[in-house]
Amino acid sequence: MGMQTVHERTFNIKDEAGDVVQQILRDYQGGRAIDRLSASREPDRNTIAKIIQELFQIVYPGYYMDPESSVRVFNMDASISTLVDDVIINLSEQIGIALRYTDEFHTKSEESVREESQRVTIEFMHRIPHVREYLDTDVQAMLDGDPAAYSKSEIILCYPGLYAMTVYRLAHELYLLKVPLIPRMMTEFAHDKTGVDIHPGASIGKYFMIDHATGIVIGETTIIGCHVKVYQGVTIGALSTRAGHSLQGKKRHPTIEDNVTIYSGASILGGDTVIGHDVVIGGNCFITASIAPRSRVNVKNQESLLQKDDEDPLMWI
Repeated sequence: MGMQTVHERTFNIKDEAGDVVQQILRDYQGGRAIDRLSASREPDRNTIAKIIQELFQIVYPGYYMDPESSVRVFNMDASISTLVDDVIINLSEQIGIALRYTDEFHTKSEESVREESQRVTIEFMHRIPHVREYLDTDVQAMLDGDPAAYSKSEIILCYPGLYAMTVYRLAHELYLLKVPLIPRMMTEFAHDKTGVDIHPGASIGKYFMIDHATGIVIGETTIIGCHVKVYQGVTIGALSTRAGHSLQGKKRHPTIEDNVTIYSGASILGGDTVIGHDVVIGGNCFITASIAPRSRVNVKNQESLLQKDDEDPLMWI
């Protein structure tokens, strides 16, 4: 006789649940990446989220400090010291786990991995003033560029574009320190929260403004200069990824020079594409070639079709 289906047997939910468990456990034996069971040796997403939260408290102390902290006002030195210690402990542990992904540290001793993770963590923490210097210019750019912004406090507390940029700038420093996996986990956390997808490998200069901060994509090898403004729905991406993983490490994304404005819905693609300084890219433009400095690019003959229920023929406006 063949195997009975669920509908052919007398139904017992406890027995069926047990069968489901055994079926799933057997499926785990496939030897695939998705079958790995040693979750304790993977960087922990909840811990990374906590690290981001504490880094925000360090970067913006007057805005993100824990209101229940007993040392928040009375002793800032103690408060920051506690935060820094906590970030160092948690981040160094997560970096140590991530380093096992690399060929260099895959087979090294726990002591060697721990020493390297601690060294990298301390180097990263030393870079926080540098990150804050850049973020201060981003806040200023958003205040200068958005008439709906009434204060820097409003920007720091409310603007998803600044949130995404803060996570990106922190993750970028870890990326430069060659930390695997964790920088990407950080920017994907911000992506999930804000809808802004900035790869930690992208290079972005000072006074960067994201307006409305929805549906923006900035690829790994993108280079962006200073005083650049980007609106919602902009993609700065690769021209073609059909070659797949073989393109890793190659310049696949555009270079955007200083004082460029890119309006909503524009797509700028390709590693050889250079957008010159002081260029304005109009909404919905699709660009795969370089643009000379001080140019304006717009979509030609963009029309809307209007038809009223009681009218004929159609009218173009």
